[in-house]
Amino acid sequence: MAATESTPTAKRGLRADALRNRQRILEAARQIFQERGVDAPLDEVAERAGVGAGTLYRHFPTRIALVEAVFEEELAKVAAIGEEASRCEDPWVGLSTYFERLCGAMAADRGLGDLFLLRMPASDELEGVCDSQSRALADLLLRAQEAGVVRDDLVPEDLFLFLVANGAVTQMTRCAAPHAWRRLVALLLDACRPGSNGPLPAAPTPLQTERVKREHAEAKGLRPVESSS
Repeated sequence: MAATESTPTAKRGLRADALRNRQRILEAARQIFQERGVDAPLDEVAERAGVGAGTLYRHFPTRIALVEAVFEEELAKVAAIGEEASRCEDPWVGLSTYFERLCGAMAADRGLGDLFLLRMPASDELEGVCDSQSRALADLLLRAQEAGVVRDDLVPEDLFLFLVANGAVTQMTRCAAPHAWRRLVALLLDACRPGSNGPLPAAPTPLQTERVKREHAEAKGLRPVESSS
């Protein structure tokens, strides 16, 4: 990824006042994305940061650049959780723990949850995280199926549907019933166990799933080419 105002290389050349502005923007964006998702108006980010829109765009020319900077640490933690789950000796514990922690992250941070459901070709960094998360879930699912602890007709696209369902539940119950997602996750994981009634209707194809992610990204204002909020 080329150096921009959102990269460490660019930050080294900033004056002290510019660094303070950048930090205020990141803190404001983190709060607003957590509350409202990554498609929240950037004008509100600038207002909460106490800077003008021009200052925001000098530091972060696109929404994607801002999203990358805001969620850099959180996405690294998600990747580490996946690696930890892959090393778990018990395949069911590895799969269920990783899935629960992903859903918990979605419940705690609406913006981070958005990123689990998107495709962003304009960002190598964010695309890489999406790919690694998808691979981790698929690998954990296959490992659990080979061990006979998960029904054999599940496919990785089913786990994506689970995340979509969790995203909707966390969004709708965030204030009134903030722990409702835990019950949903328990029910979904229970349905993954062998012996559950079937057969299942057809799952979305990988191509259809990718289309869903891309269309969701576009609806959130995270298009390949973007010059405004």
